[in-house]
Amino acid sequence: MSASLPAAATSPSPAAPWTPSVDELLARYPVVRAATRALTDPLEIEDYGLQSMTEASPAKWHLAHTTWFFETFVLAPSVPDYAPFHPRFGYLFNSYYETVGSMHPRPQRGLLTRPTVAEVQRYRDHVDEHMAALLERGVGPELAAVIEVGLQHEQQHQELVLTDLKHGLSLNPLRPAYREPARAEGPAELPATTWLEHPGGLVELGHDGRGFAFDNEGPRHLTYLQPFALASRLVTCGEYLQFMADDGYRRPELWLSAGWATVRDQGWRAPLYWEREGGEPEGAAAAGWQQFTLGGMRAVDPAEPVCHLSLFEADAYARWSGHRLPTEAEWETACASRPVHGNFVERGALHPMPLQGATGPGPHQAFGDAWEWTSSAYAPYPGFRPLDGALAEYNGKFMCNQLVLRGGSCASPASHLRATYRNFFPPEARWQLSGLRLARDP
Repeated sequence: MSASLPAAATSPSPAAPWTPSVDELLARYPVVRAATRALTDPLEIEDYGLQSMTEASPAKWHLAHTTWFFETFVLAPSVPDYAPFHPRFGYLFNSYYETVGSMHPRPQRGLLTRPTVAEVQRYRDHVDEHMAALLERGVGPELAAVIEVGLQHEQQHQELVLTDLKHGLSLNPLRPAYREPARAEGPAELPATTWLEHPGGLVELGHDGRGFAFDNEGPRHLTYLQPFALASRLVTCGEYLQFMADDGYRRPELWLSAGWATVRDQGWRAPLYWEREGGEPEGAAAAGWQQFTLGGMRAVDPAEPVCHLSLFEADAYARWSGHRLPTEAEWETACASRPVHGNFVERGALHPMPLQGATGPGPHQAFGDAWEWTSSAYAPYPGFRPLDGALAEYNGKFMCNQLVLRGGSCASPASHLRATYRNFFPPEARWQLSGLRLARDP
């Protein structure tokens, strides 16, 4: 079964400059900051310093780093005689901004027993007081734009707080829950996948200048698409179990070369966090499969979107199914008209949910639930220019050896997402809430 997608605009429109008003920042700043702190409320004091791998950071570090951003890029350059809260916090909580100064080694963030959690909270309070006073006095458009970047940056770290904690807690033999999830709805009758067809041609991609966007979302530009079709929903756990049962993890012909090498080296046999007692999987039944979630261990639900897949696994599944992954241009063209509604962090499920109550052709689950791998390399758009100054390091320096994901996840803040948003990770990454949607050629 197929339906048609509307064609996108075929002429580029220049992006007008946009900056938030001071009133908008006054309203938004305390809400975003409070949301970050609320995510740590379920933690015990021992949880704050947990770092389970180099790619993950302790919750305490996230709380301090997002505060360091405002102190370094807003208060220090704009408030006369501003004194940093602590002279060494700039070293401890710089992430990767080489132009700002040296930084504590990333793999050793979990060794920082000091500052204490209480001192980090005082650090946040100190910076928040100065930020409130600055905003009350008023700021110009350039500084307002930097503050908005800081708020969007903090929302990125809100998702990282959850995904980094999930990885750390999963390694604990007790399999502790971060918190009880919001009660899910009843069993879903999963709708069949349909195919949404697009005629191709010239389409307009990238942010149009209305509202906030990161520098990597522009400039808006034209690109040519061949005709394509996009699946109406995400691939589910039940469908992925069929790939596993068909020896998907043992068939090198399904895998990219680097992916097959990773499968052998890492011993992958299932998505990250999946476990089954009794050894190797048998058959395509979900019975016996458990997965670790932020709510603790739970049975794999065949109807929910599969997640915690690498690009290699997503690509292998697509190849096994006789389809492919969409390009990011195809995804954006198909999903640009969809409302940014879905299963986000505000819902409290903290896990992908089965598709329910879908109306119209879709694409359904375009936003929330699970980030969607695309086949597109994370590269600059034509005419890309990074942000000015030290913030030029924010996105552009990572445009190498990464793949683009679209759509957001159940751990993403809803106000942070849009159809042009470009997330990016290396192809072997699995600890993010990443899944897939299929595409095909006519």
